[in-house]
Amino acid sequence: MSSKSPEAFRTISEVSKDLSLPQHVLRFWETKFVQIKPIKRGGGRRYYRPEDVKLLKGIKSLLYNDGYTIRGVQKVIKENGTKKLLTVQTENKIFTEIKKDNNDHLEQQSYPKHSINDSKRKKLMNVLDDLVQLRKKLDNK
Repeated sequence: MSSKSPEAFRTISEVSKDLSLPQHVLRFWETKFVQIKPIKRGGGRRYYRPEDVKLLKGIKSLLYNDGYTIRGVQKVIKENGTKKLLTVQTENKIFTEIKKDNNDHLEQQSYPKHSINDSKRKKLMNVLDDLVQLRKKLDNK
């Protein structure tokens, strides 16, 4: 982040730079997530509060790291609220975390309602394992 105080409001360009997202994506997310409410001042200039920035980081993490769709993130926010999302670190996959024991076995874990079923998850994990093995073979050549 910039040299501003953590409590300082940030412009859209500052937030865009900090999150490595284009400004139009932030504006689009404002239309999809009513919880993002930057203060608009003269000429429509946006100022994001620290809570807005944390929420944007959580949304970005779910979309880009965890593979959620916009509708999926909206559902997570509706079911869990924004407070839980505000505490999520960018690399923390709290809503989609699974435990993996060996390459071919998944431990049973209670999944949220919006997750895929076990058989689809296992198939995807097998495809991922196949891709990793192929990548290793390519790297060795």
